[in-house]
Amino acid sequence: MLTLLKKIFIWWNQETIGTKLKTVFFGKLIGTDSFGNKYYESRKGKRWIIYNGEIDASKIPNEWYSWIHFTNNKIENNHNLEKYDWQKPHQSNQTGTKNAYHPNNNNDEIKKKYKSWTK
Repeated sequence: MLTLLKKIFIWWNQETIGTKLKTVFFGKLIGTDSFGNKYYESRKGKRWIIYNGEIDASKIPNEWYSWIHFTNNKIENNHNLEKYDWQKPHQSNQTGTKNAYHPNNNNDEIKKKYKSWTK
C-alpha cells in the first residue's frame, strides 16, 4: 500500500503514475545515457528524463545537458560523443557523501603554514 502511495504522490523517489502515463502515450524515446537515464520528447517539443535510480539533476552528462535545455551546439545531434583518453567520466554531485572533497580527508591534523606565538 505504501509503495502505491509513493508512486502516486512522491515524485522524488521515482516517476509518478502521471509521468508514466504521459511517457507511454506521448513520449518518444530519444536515447539513453551511460547511467541508464532515458530521454523522451513529445510531438510538441517538450523534453523530459526518466532517471535510473535516485532522481538527481546532477546525473545528467554533458552530452544530454545541452539537449534537455534546448541549447544549440554541435553536440546536440550526436549523443554518442567520442571521448578522449584524458577526459574523466561524468559524476553526479558528491556533496554529503563519503566521496565528497575535503582538504584533510587523509590527514587527521591540519598542517599549519605558520607557528603560533608562545610566551
